[in-house]
Amino acid sequence: MNLALWIVTGLLAAAYLLGGAYKVITPREKIAGAGSSGRWVEDFSDGGVKAIGALEVLAAVGLVLPAVLGVAPVLVPLAALGLVLLMLGAAVTRFRRHETGLVVVDLVYVLLAAFVAWGRFGPEAFTG
Repeated sequence: MNLALWIVTGLLAAAYLLGGAYKVITPREKIAGAGSSGRWVEDFSDGGVKAIGALEVLAAVGLVLPAVLGVAPVLVPLAALGLVLLMLGAAVTRFRRHETGLVVVDLVYVLLAAFVAWGRFGPEAFTG
């Protein structure tokens, strides 16, 4: 179980670090023009997109760094819970935009992050 949690955590951290950094450094118009999966930015201001990207980067760091350093490892499941909330918001945004195929992708991320939160709060919690 611990190995599965680390694998999912690592994949989530990589995805959110890259995706969040992309949102922080890329102009909103370029994200929207990159394809149908990026048109959600039309519903947000430039600052909103940058804030979402910053939250994703912070979550990616929070998924891994506290456990690796052994400092406040309770931040790992809290970061995962933050991603659950962020991705539920993403799913709502996509649903409102009638992008139902992409809602499924967002819900997969919700499930993966929820798995990490459950595992790290429960059976495979980091102990001091």
